[in-house]
Amino acid sequence: MQFLLAFLVVAPLLGTVAALLPAPPGLKGRNPDQAVLRHGVTVTGVILLAALVLAAGFDHDHPATMQATTDISWIPALDVRIHLGTDGISLPLLVLTALLTFLCALYSYFKMPAGPSPRAFVALILVLESGTLASFAVLDLLLFFLAFEMVLIPMYFLIARWGGEGKQAAAWKFVLYTLLGSVVMLLGLLLIGLNAGTFDMVALATDNGRSLTTSVQVTAVLAVGLGLAVKTPMWPLHSWLPDAHTAAPTVGSVLLAGVLLKMGTYGFVRILLPAAPEGMHTFAPYLAALGVAGILYGSLACLALVRPGAKGDLKRLIAYSSVGHMGFVLLGIATMTPTGVNGALFANIAHGLITGLLFFLVGAVKDRHGTADLDTLAGATGAALYGRAPRLGALLAFAAVASLGLPGLAGFWGEMLTLFGAFDPAPGLSRPAFLTFMSVAAFGTLLTAGYMLLVVRRVCMGGHGPESLGAAGDEPAGAAGGPPATGAARPRPIPDVQGYEFAAWTPLAALTVLAGLWPAVLLGLTDPAVQKLLAGGKS
Repeated sequence: MQFLLAFLVVAPLLGTVAALLPAPPGLKGRNPDQAVLRHGVTVTGVILLAALVLAAGFDHDHPATMQATTDISWIPALDVRIHLGTDGISLPLLVLTALLTFLCALYSYFKMPAGPSPRAFVALILVLESGTLASFAVLDLLLFFLAFEMVLIPMYFLIARWGGEGKQAAAWKFVLYTLLGSVVMLLGLLLIGLNAGTFDMVALATDNGRSLTTSVQVTAVLAVGLGLAVKTPMWPLHSWLPDAHTAAPTVGSVLLAGVLLKMGTYGFVRILLPAAPEGMHTFAPYLAALGVAGILYGSLACLALVRPGAKGDLKRLIAYSSVGHMGFVLLGIATMTPTGVNGALFANIAHGLITGLLFFLVGAVKDRHGTADLDTLAGATGAALYGRAPRLGALLAFAAVASLGLPGLAGFWGEMLTLFGAFDPAPGLSRPAFLTFMSVAAFGTLLTAGYMLLVVRRVCMGGHGPESLGAAGDEPAGAAGGPPATGAARPRPIPDVQGYEFAAWTPLAALTVLAGLWPAVLLGLTDPAVQKLLAGGKS
């Protein structure tokens, strides 16, 4: 177990080196580009297998205990250690990261995004995976910061070199926002570590802020929270996200939404809640208010994008929906209760599964139509996706209703538990304020249902406005729902779900259903660990 966790962090880096080296003669195959893409699938597949073995070998009777630990002195003068470990909070995120990276590598093997050589693409994906896995595995504040920053450069190049229109500006915006937030976060981490006398997260959680004065805790939460909030992203620090998602290639959007956003909320739970509880208590109402503002803002932005004539981009809409969904996660954390924090962690995983699937599907729609413009997609009528590619349309509708929180699917439980946590926040927090936040967030779920159902109606069923007339190569609408004009061109057929797409998307859909029908699989892991974390390291 100890070896497996270290292997998860190091193996992608070894795979990166191997990807950049010339392939041995027997492995070159007929096409060197396909050979290196196959290498990416193999390496990420091995890492996923190791993550599943780690999950199977995990002691599920004691999920609050750090397991598979490695603790080696690295910089003795600063007491910085290579300390790795996993518990019920981080284990689901490790498995989710390994799964999404493997599915992205598999998808790219058959549908490589246009851009420079696949060799660099595979190397960047593997570096990104290593940094993300390390963020969820390390138990030292400075190592966490290094892993947190490690993902920036590969994601920058994935957007800037393999992205679409506006990719350079979007990539720069992503890096500048996150770097500026990270500078302030580093100061906060140093403030915690130097005042507490240790950078070890387990020791800090056990100490539970007793060695830090209230003023130090408040300053540290403000500094560290700012860097984490940018990555989450929290409104109003979110403006880099829609541009990055719109410009990124499909797999870049999947990884950005599926795992990179989780690093910010994970930092709130793993570092700030246990190490600076008084500081978190001070800022909890503000964190909840900004989270709820993000829920409303994201929903209203999506409603504006989906209306006919707005020329909204479907990828941009899904990006704004992420701002709303992550607002629920922040609200759950701000309640500082086991119910709310468990809801936040559940919503994290659900968002990774559902939004990852949504970005895969939107990428497939864009590949087939050459655009993600909602007016154009709705104008491609006659039958739209339900008639032209019924399996693709059905999957898009499934992901949309999962995203709006339909009971029985994964998106429901995280939002429900978050609202329950806001109904009865931690002692000392203003209950009337949190009841207000709960009410506004509940209204946000109605707005989410509204724009998601409009997306299904327009993209899957076709436009019902003027954009449905005269679309190139499409069938004009008949009078009053009658048959189309005589001699009108039939809608251009598009491919339905291909075999490789089915392989990449089915695990996400299946896990969305499993988590929705059997939430105890995830809550059984997170709840004991959260209870211990909030109790100051005491089970």
